[in-house]
Amino acid sequence: MEHSNDSTLLWPFLVYGTAVILLVSGMLLLLGERHKEPATDDVFEGGVIADGTARTLFPVHFYIIALFFVIFDVQAVFIFAWAISVKTLGWPGYISICIFISISACVLIYEWSIGALDFGTDSKKILAAYRDKIKRTKNYDVVDK
Repeated sequence: MEHSNDSTLLWPFLVYGTAVILLVSGMLLLLGERHKEPATDDVFEGGVIADGTARTLFPVHFYIIALFFVIFDVQAVFIFAWAISVKTLGWPGYISICIFISISACVLIYEWSIGALDFGTDSKKILAAYRDKIKRTKNYDVVDK
């Protein structure tokens, strides 16, 4: 039996697929529930009543961390691909992956040195403010009467 690359053999699948989609859509329209209550169009978030808007601004540090994650995740994929074909690549592949890893390490050290990975509050500032607060309250002794 000869195999035909003609696309005419594909038309029954398209017709049957379209018929099934139309049949199921029609059945849903005829048999589906119909109700209009005030809570029908409200957003449902796991039982929590939605309050406010979904347009919340996040600090830029979250986006930077996400970008770093994507970059280093792609680098991990490259290293994994190299590890799979290490025998076929030989020494040139080993040298190239060493260069790749050293550049990645230099980028990570640079990001760390400029503070791009520090997105929390500075603990030294918090401790200094706490000590100042303690010094101010020591001068005023509160006595309950």
